[in-house]
Amino acid sequence: MKLLEIYIIRRVGQMFLVALLPVLAIIWTTQVLQRINLVTDSGQSIGSFAKLATLILPTIIPVVLPFAMVIGIAQTLTAMNNDSELTVMEAAGANRSVIIRPIMLLALAVSVFSFFVDNMVEPRAKVAARQMVAAAYADLLSTVIEEKNFRRIEDGLYVQISQRLSGRILKGLFVADSRDPASDLIYYAKEGAVDPSGTSLLMKDGEVHRKTPDGNVSIVKFASYSFDLSDMTANKGQATLRSSDRDLGFLLHPDPNDPDYRAKPGGYRAELHRRLTDWALPAVFALISLVIAGDARSHREARLHPLVSALTIAFALRWADFYAANQIENSPFYIFVLYALNIGAALIAILLLSRSKRQMMPATIGSRLSAVWVAIQGRMPKRSSGGEA
Repeated sequence: MKLLEIYIIRRVGQMFLVALLPVLAIIWTTQVLQRINLVTDSGQSIGSFAKLATLILPTIIPVVLPFAMVIGIAQTLTAMNNDSELTVMEAAGANRSVIIRPIMLLALAVSVFSFFVDNMVEPRAKVAARQMVAAAYADLLSTVIEEKNFRRIEDGLYVQISQRLSGRILKGLFVADSRDPASDLIYYAKEGAVDPSGTSLLMKDGEVHRKTPDGNVSIVKFASYSFDLSDMTANKGQATLRSSDRDLGFLLHPDPNDPDYRAKPGGYRAELHRRLTDWALPAVFALISLVIAGDARSHREARLHPLVSALTIAFALRWADFYAANQIENSPFYIFVLYALNIGAALIAILLLSRSKRQMMPATIGSRLSAVWVAIQGRMPKRSSGGEA
């Protein structure tokens, strides 16, 4: 690789990282804060929360990479043009490949990295995150850890405790159960505890209020009562895997007996083709950025900032890809649309790069025209600087 190419790839790479890291940190922070209830609701340690935050990171990287590439390329080439570096390179007779080659090598490397993260790392991270969250909420005692606050265990079932003691002891227990449409049940107990298996809630010294649909209320006092939790804990601790959690091998050859695949086969089809197109976006966006900012331009030329133009086109293409990928679930026709958008954009950019080299006027003709223009100016009458007396 030539020294000039190394210089360009270093500058683009630095600007790429400058754009990537802050945006990645902002999006990552917003996503992590949405999972803060893992700590507040289930009583997990800060170490568990940090692990979950780390598992979220691979889901964000493929989304940010293409736009960071646009910013890195457009901003670097614009700065080089403003410093007349592109003009000097052009005047020195440097081929356009000196600019295109290093940038596209970097873009292809980023695309390969995006493919690896999107198809290898991200599915495993999502599965680990789902299993971690499911395990955190598997124990009913964890979900009601906040004292003096109502906690919804599932639809129609609410629990509150006034105090939580060591040894899994609960004080001031209140349970409202309206899952059965035939009756509403309200339990009060001075003391309770969840058995070690998590399948039942043992309540002591309390009463249960039973209200029927006709408005009749019956009250039964009890010395001890066992509230069955087996129905709600049967699925606790087991993460349900979706199409976005599967690796590429499963998407290519899905298990026909998988319950989620049988329920939503279109979702798996859409996820497969999304994976097969999203990874190439850094390279496609790099071609678009080169078309917009790859030529030397005069500072006097009025035009929209190349970074704004490149980002506008990139966002439009990304939105179109997102829309087409979502429609694949209901209509296989959009598979063709999804691939046509990306391949078409890449081919158009390549065509423009091969033809957009502006023709420069030969030096001899330019010199003669300059001489003619000077001669014309010399023959023109000069304006008087002062008025007549």
